[in-house]
Amino acid sequence: MKFNRDIKIASSILASDFANFGQECQAIEANGCDWVHVDVMDGHFVPNITFGPETCKAIRPHIKTIMDVHLMISPVDCYIEAFVESGADIITAHIEAEPHIHRTIQEIKANGVMAGIALNPGTPAESVKEIIDLVDLICVMTVNPGFGGQKFIYSQVKKIKTLSDMIGDRPIHIEIDGGITPETAPLVAEVGADVLVAGSAVFKGGSVENPMVYGSNISAIRNAASAALR
Repeated sequence: MKFNRDIKIASSILASDFANFGQECQAIEANGCDWVHVDVMDGHFVPNITFGPETCKAIRPHIKTIMDVHLMISPVDCYIEAFVESGADIITAHIEAEPHIHRTIQEIKANGVMAGIALNPGTPAESVKEIIDLVDLICVMTVNPGFGGQKFIYSQVKKIKTLSDMIGDRPIHIEIDGGITPETAPLVAEVGADVLVAGSAVFKGGSVENPMVYGSNISAIRNAASAALR
């Protein structure tokens, strides 16, 4: 995947129709999403249970773009190989989830996929200082992880700016996960974010029978973010 800082919309299937995962993935891609974001939760690291490697494996044939797998689980290391085998293009682990996060990143990269690191709202930007040169993506949680549809935490905008300054010209994506809408997208884009995860804001009002709504929602987020960069 060639690196660029263009705004990318990563549609989170956590907000989709669980009975139609394959069709939902096809619908969001056909209507403009750049990545398909899969929120993996274990009921331990976060207070919810969602998908495992088998779900990722089942939807992979329906995804032609990037499968962006966000592991909100602990432990992480023992599951990396399973998610690689499921077809993940990017695996993001939480810096808070493993005591030896450097080893976790090495393990992801050794399996031939892109490695991301995620930070909860209470985790400072400076926590990535010692590993910043190892990762391909930094995900800033702008809600407390565990559930979709939460309200954006505005204090995280300053953290995003700090991370953007730390990254400089390194080829590292800044991904934002939580509460992204056409109203919040410009705030994060103008301080350096290029990957915007959106679930409720993409799927609201649409369906596999009426997928053009997804396209309108995606365009509204992208256009709002891009306008902030002009």
